Amino acid sequence: MSTSHASQNLYIETYGCQMNVADSEIVASVLEEKGYKVVEDIDSADVILVNTCSIRENAEQRVWGRLDVFKQIKKKKPEVIVGVIGCMAERLKEKLLEEEKIVDLVVGPDAYRDLPNILESAEGGQKAINVLLSKEETYADISPVRLGKNKISAFVSIMRGCNNMCSYCIVPYVRGGERSRDPYTIVREVEELYQKGYKEVTLLGQNVDSFNWKAEDSEENISFAQLLEMVAKVSPSLRVRFSTSHPKDMSDDVLYTMAMYNNICNHIHLPAQSGSTRVLEQMNRKYTREWYIGRIDAIKKILPNCAISTDIMTGFPGETDEDHKDTLSLMEYVGYDMAYMFKYSERPKTYASRHLPDDIQDSVKSQRSTEIIDLQNKLSEQTKKEDLGKTFEVLVEGTSKKSKEQLYGRTSQNKVVVFPRHNYTVGDYVFVEIVDCTSATLIGEIVTK
Repeated sequence: MSTSHASQNLYIETYGCQMNVADSEIVASVLEEKGYKVVEDIDSADVILVNTCSIRENAEQRVWGRLDVFKQIKKKKPEVIVGVIGCMAERLKEKLLEEEKIVDLVVGPDAYRDLPNILESAEGGQKAINVLLSKEETYADISPVRLGKNKISAFVSIMRGCNNMCSYCIVPYVRGGERSRDPYTIVREVEELYQKGYKEVTLLGQNVDSFNWKAEDSEENISFAQLLEMVAKVSPSLRVRFSTSHPKDMSDDVLYTMAMYNNICNHIHLPAQSGSTRVLEQMNRKYTREWYIGRIDAIKKILPNCAISTDIMTGFPGETDEDHKDTLSLMEYVGYDMAYMFKYSERPKTYASRHLPDDIQDSVKSQRSTEIIDLQNKLSEQTKKEDLGKTFEVLVEGTSKKSKEQLYGRTSQNKVVVFPRHNYTVGDYVFVEIVDCTSATLIGEIVTK
């Protein structure tokens, strides 16, 4: 690439999951190496990239809205390059170039290494696209540029793609098949983060439990439980989190590894989607209600202080009132600390969109969704009240929005706590006794030990 790019300003906007946040940091690394400078002010940008999500329709609608904003920017500054990257780029491909005259380049999740060449083509006035999916690409050798203002916590991608083929899910179509990253590059990245002062890492994958790396030149084979231990050993003062777990692959080995290391956080995100075995079968989730409950029982037995969060989808094709009641009863059985709750929305190309009519009226979806949300609010409040009087180690993450005299951080269980500042600062570990709570936040007082 020519040296004229040394002064090019790059603005990246990210939508969707934590994997997209991690991907934006890879993109920043690839382009910074070629002389681009990441900026926070969109008006000063020479290149605008929007990293997109296709998991639900409303995620895509937000991006279409942003493209309208970029169109206005381009009217004032026609030389600005606008690119759509990520899952929506993979799903819509050339359609983005055709429909939106403002989009200059479209790049899928496995083609970020090619961005410097694609940008060069776009700067020369040529529309450019690369949406080839890869069976090998893991970006293992790239040290991501950390874009977040919080220099305490970082995401580390351990694998890419998904093999599960849930009938409602577009991820395998836009992110390709599953491949695990070399664990030694993961540990090296975590060590670098720790040396730079980071206090917490979150290991990311569509399905971390199926991490399975095999060495090419030996018989070495590393599972997720083994990787988790390798990362935990980097330092006892580095917190380790991970997301997301799939119930069909959540092994006791992982739970026992978590129990062995105090710095592996006591929080598991275990998406249920539905409490009905019949619906789970239609979703192609590959587990039953009974299997899921078995995993919950194992978590509670091996990790009695572990918080559990989940994803719940309502209104899946063919879902009956009985199926809905099964979901509510599962939620009560588990007593989730937190849940992401969604109404089913059909995604193009998925098995469900081709074979399962979206036959639940929106009014019914809304009613069931309200019942799920109301129940979860009650459960979340209960779990917080159970923490009253307990003391937790909290990693300080920032100043409370409501008062500069208050700090906030999270417990190992991923619950937010607000407490008096004293002389503590971001990145410190403090012990906090919980004295009160709201429906969303724990309120504490610092305990000096």
